[in-house]
Amino acid sequence: MAGKIFYREREKNVEGKKQPRYKLVAVADLNLKVYGGHMRRSELDQIASAVGADLVLLTHGEKKYKEEEAKAKG
Repeated sequence: MAGKIFYREREKNVEGKKQPRYKLVAVADLNLKVYGGHMRRSELDQIASAVGADLVLLTHGEKKYKEEEAKAKG
């Protein structure tokens, strides 16, 4: 079984700035140390192909979860 690399888009992504767009979140079933937190998609692709891993994009949660959190806080 190939390992998996989980990533998501940055929360504070500013248009026009030359910043990496993705944040590495987790790595499963790989012996891999990662020293950078924010990466470009091309960098993630290169790492995944070098170690034989699959990339998994994490999506944002649904709106209902944010509403439940707001009710619990207030």
